[in-house]
Amino acid sequence: MKIVSAAEMRAIDRVTSERFGVPSLTLMENAGGAVAAFVMTRFPEARHIGVICGKGNNGGDGLVAARQLHAAGREVQLLLLSDPAELRGDAAENFTRLPVEPLLVRSAEDLDAEPARAVMKCDVLLDAILGTGFKPPVSTLYAEAISRMNAGGSKVVAVDIPSGAEADLTSHLEKNAGVTARADAIVTFIAPRPSHVFASLTEGLTLIAPIGSPAEAITSSQQINLVTAHDLAGLVAARKPGANKGTFGHVLVIGGATGKAGAAAMAGMAALRAGAGLSTVGTPKSVLPTVAGFHPELMTEPLEETEIGSISLRALGYGHVDALAKGKSVLAVGPGISRHTETAEFVRTVVKKFKTPMVLDADGLNAFEGRAAELKGEGRTLVLTPHPGEMARLTGLSIADVERDRIGVARSFAREHQVILVLKGHRTLIAQPDGIVWVNATGNPGMATGGTGDILTGMISGLMAQNRDATADAVIAAVHLHGLAGDVAREIQGEHSMTATDLLHALPEAFRRTREAARMQAVEIHG
Repeated sequence: MKIVSAAEMRAIDRVTSERFGVPSLTLMENAGGAVAAFVMTRFPEARHIGVICGKGNNGGDGLVAARQLHAAGREVQLLLLSDPAELRGDAAENFTRLPVEPLLVRSAEDLDAEPARAVMKCDVLLDAILGTGFKPPVSTLYAEAISRMNAGGSKVVAVDIPSGAEADLTSHLEKNAGVTARADAIVTFIAPRPSHVFASLTEGLTLIAPIGSPAEAITSSQQINLVTAHDLAGLVAARKPGANKGTFGHVLVIGGATGKAGAAAMAGMAALRAGAGLSTVGTPKSVLPTVAGFHPELMTEPLEETEIGSISLRALGYGHVDALAKGKSVLAVGPGISRHTETAEFVRTVVKKFKTPMVLDADGLNAFEGRAAELKGEGRTLVLTPHPGEMARLTGLSIADVERDRIGVARSFAREHQVILVLKGHRTLIAQPDGIVWVNATGNPGMATGGTGDILTGMISGLMAQNRDATADAVIAAVHLHGLAGDVAREIQGEHSMTATDLLHALPEAFRRTREAARMQAVEIHG
């Protein structure tokens, strides 16, 4: 799903009406209807609904929602923060259709009067004051209304975007310039703006509802897409009855060291949980029993080791790794492999030598600190999965610099090195060699624990092994499912008690939910 700027959304609305013949009044009716349907579905016990409208089109959406909620039997009270004569176009038309008498508010004193205070105490408030076309500053009256709404205890559903929020922020580090409405949920339309995805506008649900714009009308120069279940439908669909384990590929994980055997084992098992037909872990011979004991489904292969129990360059002797890599669909290099000097040289040799599709993670990435020029993806498939610290080491930037411009850093590196780059963190990014960036909105802070990155490496490898002609799609799907498995695990374990292996147990449910969400028209972002 394309992420579009506020200006691009205005153009989409205009093109939808002018080129595709969908009247703007119909778009507003559908938008307000989506808000009303959301309130009735998510807050079925709420009888008293307060609607607070500004004078623009966002207020017009609120007027439609008020009318439809009233028609559905809810008790609706409406505040209009303007003179009705100031309304224009579709908003003015919908004002004439109101079945309830609005309370007209023109000053802060009016907001302090009992009728307005009663509205602020409704079970649910619809914030329809300012939309995504807003530019700071917030007017005095609107700011007063937002402050009173924020101070109350009602649930707040923002129409399009919380009032006062700027639509085009691309980082949670960026802050809105002035007062901003709080939101327990957001209902927006057609496509998300950057702030819906990046700016942490709500801890609740953001619903992206279709309202009638055809796909051909939705264009963007941002080259940033939100990962949705619709994008993954083909990769999580039911398998063909005649399939066998060879159909779904064979992953080879190369990693592990004394004290870090679990990383390689988790990656190997995650490849299987993601659907790979076979998974083998090549690991130092002294830690092989630990890896083999992790799960009986894992195959293992002992490799020569250094004095500290990490993989030695001698593992490349006599064609051992060559034979091991032969016939494999994907190589996953790095989980738990250590930063030993000789092991780092082993990693660099493997990356240069083998052209099998490869996922490089953890200390496999750290082997290229100061040597990122050696990471070349031209003519092959190379996927890198750094967290911000590893990204900083690869680029020579500080972690703060990486975090300030995650999209720019990921996009630039992917283009320059012709790799698929997965920059992990809040809103994990998948940057393609052509500069297109995908943003994942699943996952939660409970996943900030050792081993979840190894699970992701295995999942990426497993999905790549099954989808050898759709590598980028496989990587995108793995990132989405990984985060969703974390969300499922949170429901059971909570954020504080979650461990990486909880994701393995949650993956079947993550697949099921993705298949189910792919059948829905609207798209949901959580948190």
